[in-house]
Amino acid sequence: MTDTKPFVALCPETLPQRLGALPELRARFGADNSSWRVREVGDGNLNLVFIVEGEQGKAIVKQALPYVRLVGESWPLPLKRSFFEYHALVRQSERDPGMVPEIFYFDAEQAIIVMEFLSPHIILRRALIEGQQLPRIGRDLGLFAARTLFRGSDLAMSARKRKEDLALFSENVELCDITENLVFSDPYFEASLNRHTSPQLDGLVAELRADRDLKVEAQKLKHLFTAKAETLLHGDLHTGSVMVTSEETRVIDPEFAFYGPIAFDVGMMIANFWMSYFSQAGHEEDGDREEMRRYLLGVIDEIWTTFRAEFARLWHEERNGILYQRSLFEDRGDRLGSEQALDHMLHEIWTDMLGFAGVEIHRRILGLAHNADFETISDLDLRARCETKALKLGRHLVVNRRQIHSLAEINSLANRLEKEIVI
Repeated sequence: MTDTKPFVALCPETLPQRLGALPELRARFGADNSSWRVREVGDGNLNLVFIVEGEQGKAIVKQALPYVRLVGESWPLPLKRSFFEYHALVRQSERDPGMVPEIFYFDAEQAIIVMEFLSPHIILRRALIEGQQLPRIGRDLGLFAARTLFRGSDLAMSARKRKEDLALFSENVELCDITENLVFSDPYFEASLNRHTSPQLDGLVAELRADRDLKVEAQKLKHLFTAKAETLLHGDLHTGSVMVTSEETRVIDPEFAFYGPIAFDVGMMIANFWMSYFSQAGHEEDGDREEMRRYLLGVIDEIWTTFRAEFARLWHEERNGILYQRSLFEDRGDRLGSEQALDHMLHEIWTDMLGFAGVEIHRRILGLAHNADFETISDLDLRARCETKALKLGRHLVVNRRQIHSLAEINSLANRLEKEIVI
C-alpha cells in the first residue's frame, strides 16, 4: 500500500515549513527556508497562488483547491486538475519551447506546482485595459496555437502516443463539464449562477435567450466540442491566461487541458480581443482609444494570418501522423491533393473558430465568469453599451459563421457596431 497524506491547503505562514526540505526548492530559493518571503497573489476563480522569494531567486507556487474558489465549497472540484495542468505544460513546452513557464517541482498528492516566476511580465488582459500596444502578441499567439495544436494531433503524433494521451486527458471530466455548461448552455437560459449588467441588458438578454437559431447553433458547437477529439487543447486560452512584456509572450494556466477541436483554442483567444475592442470606450479616461481599437483588430488579423501560415508550414514539414498520409499525396507526386486537403481543413477550422468565438463572448457577459475588460467599467450604463455591441457581434459569429469569408468582413461589422448609438 502507498501512504497518502491528507490534503492541506497552503498558506503564507506554513508554506516555507512544508516545502523547505525539498532539495529542488532549497537550491532555487536558498537553504534557509526561514528567510523565504511568501505573498499570496491568487489567480481568480479556482486556485491558490503564491510568490515565494528567497536569497537565490523567486518562483510561483500554485495549489489547486478541492472546490471552485469563486463559488466556494458548495462546488467541489477534484485536485487532479493540477495533474492535467502539469502534463499540459510539459507537452506545450516541448511543442513550442519557451512559451510556457518552466516547471521546477510537482506534487500530485498535494496538487502543488512550483514554476518559473515571470517578471516583469503582466497579465495581457491588464495590459490591454491600460491601452498598451504590444508588438509581439499577434505573432507569438498565432505560432503558439498552430504549433501546440498541430503537434498534439494525429497529423503529427504516432497513433499509439496520441491515443495514450487522449486516454490520460479524458479524465479531466469535471473541468470539461464546467466548459460544456458555462460556455455553451448556461448563457442561453436562466441558469442560477448567471449574472449580467442589470437592468440595462435585461431586454437584450431576454431576446438572445428566446433566439431559437442562436440556441440551436450554440448546441451544435457544444456537440462539436464534446465529440471532436482532434488535439490537446489549452482549454482556457484567453487574455487572462497570457503574460507579456513588450519583448516576450508566455502562456499559463492550462488546467482545462483536454482533447477537443483545433478551432476551440483559436476561437476563445480571438474572442477576447474582440471583447477588448468593444470595451475600449469604457477606458478612455486618459484620452481617445481609437488607435488602440485599430491595433486590436490588427492583432486579430495577425493571430489568424500567422496561425494559417504556421499550420501550413507544419503540414508540409511535420505531417507524419495517420491523417492525410504522405503516401497518399506527396509520395505519389500529388502535391495538389495535399494542398486541397489542407485548404479543406483550414476552412473547417475557420468556420468552427468563429462559432467558438461567438459563444465565448456571450458567456463572458451573460454567464458566471466575467472578464475585467467590461467589469472594470464602473459606469454601468457605459458598460452595458459596450457589452451590447459585443453581444451583437457574438450572435452574428455563432449564427452566420458559415457565410463569413474574411476577418475584414467581421472587423468592418465591429467598426459599425462600435459607432452605433446604444441607449
